[in-house]
Amino acid sequence: MQQQESVPFTGYQKFVIFILAITQFTVILDFMVMSPLGDMLMKSLNLKPSAFGFAVSAYAFSAGISGLLTAGFADRFDRKKLLLFFYIGFIGGTICCGLAHTYAILVAARIITGLFGGVIGSISMAIITDLFALQQRGRVMGFIQMGFGGSQVLGIPIGLYLANAWGWEAPFWMVATLSIIIALLIAAKLQPVTQHLALQNDKSAFVHLWHTVAKGDYRIGFAATALLSIGGFMMMPFGSAFAINNLGLTNQQLPMLFMVSGVSSLIIMPLIGKLSDKIDKFKIFAVASVWMMIMCVVYTNLGVTPLILVMALNILMMMGIMSRMIPSSALTSAIPEMADRGAFMSINSSLQQIAGGVAAAVAGMIVSQKGKGTPLENYNVVGYVIIGISILSILLMMRVNNLTKKKMNNKKVVIPEEAVIGGEF
Repeated sequence: MQQQESVPFTGYQKFVIFILAITQFTVILDFMVMSPLGDMLMKSLNLKPSAFGFAVSAYAFSAGISGLLTAGFADRFDRKKLLLFFYIGFIGGTICCGLAHTYAILVAARIITGLFGGVIGSISMAIITDLFALQQRGRVMGFIQMGFGGSQVLGIPIGLYLANAWGWEAPFWMVATLSIIIALLIAAKLQPVTQHLALQNDKSAFVHLWHTVAKGDYRIGFAATALLSIGGFMMMPFGSAFAINNLGLTNQQLPMLFMVSGVSSLIIMPLIGKLSDKIDKFKIFAVASVWMMIMCVVYTNLGVTPLILVMALNILMMMGIMSRMIPSSALTSAIPEMADRGAFMSINSSLQQIAGGVAAAVAGMIVSQKGKGTPLENYNVVGYVIIGISILSILLMMRVNNLTKKKMNNKKVVIPEEAVIGGEF
């Protein structure tokens, strides 16, 4: 396989990676914690799978709408200020979740949280693309995506412990408290990110949004991201309910299951990040997608299974899921020009969130349950649907890969020694 030159990080770049990774940790944890709380919420609020699926998708839909509304403005402000504004709003929404005591209030609180939280990932991606060269981004994505594994290793088990002790609202208070500390750190230490402001030509935010959507190459990236999200989100909302009601696990065993899966993710992601900076990113993505398809079918067709085997299968499935997220994110980040990055990442994140909401809602319609504590039905159908979506994802990501290579060849990229900030790729 073709080898690529590795570009080292500076001290400030390492800080940026850390602060964005821990920010992503809190946002992902806030979204992910809904899955392990699923069985508890469905029993506590007397919800059917379709109602719980809607509660999960409410966050995703509002996040997607928010991203589209802010996309035109995303390249008109200092990215640090944008990050702080939306992160503070996310904290407020999470506090509302902790105060919710009915299904209607919980859904409203999830909508508020999504309106702010859904934009944070796109702002972080724009910052990464501005500050890091393409030859660095595989490793950067590997560390940023560690927020996913970290939320499972630390956040979800602790959140489940707090939920078992003080109620399902407690994990949201934990996320809010941690996020306030991180917001103060961003305000004090992160430098302004403003290089893109000198490149703006569009007179209005709407024109800038339209020009971004109108570019054919960008639309290919958007479509690839949407399909990836649909495939990735479909199994997640009912993961804990399936583990308890179908696999025979207990509420006390769930934290261990999520912790083991999270530890595996923390180990896998940096390795995949380094690997994707050295060899072909698309090949890694394609192999990981095929592996994920196999493991999804195996897992969704399980009956009562010993905890140790469930853990092993979760790790194997997580290998496929994580190993396709990192190279696909790195490839997609190379599509937009610097002047369009904020808008591109906002639209891309919006489609990701909306697609995730569609996936959660559709999964809620596919999956059924005859009564409290009875096995989920048709969960294996979700696994089969994921296979079809993943095949389409591979074909679209192949086009993204070709676009990226074409752009790299046309630009004849040379990485300067001072690639600390403002890397063109």
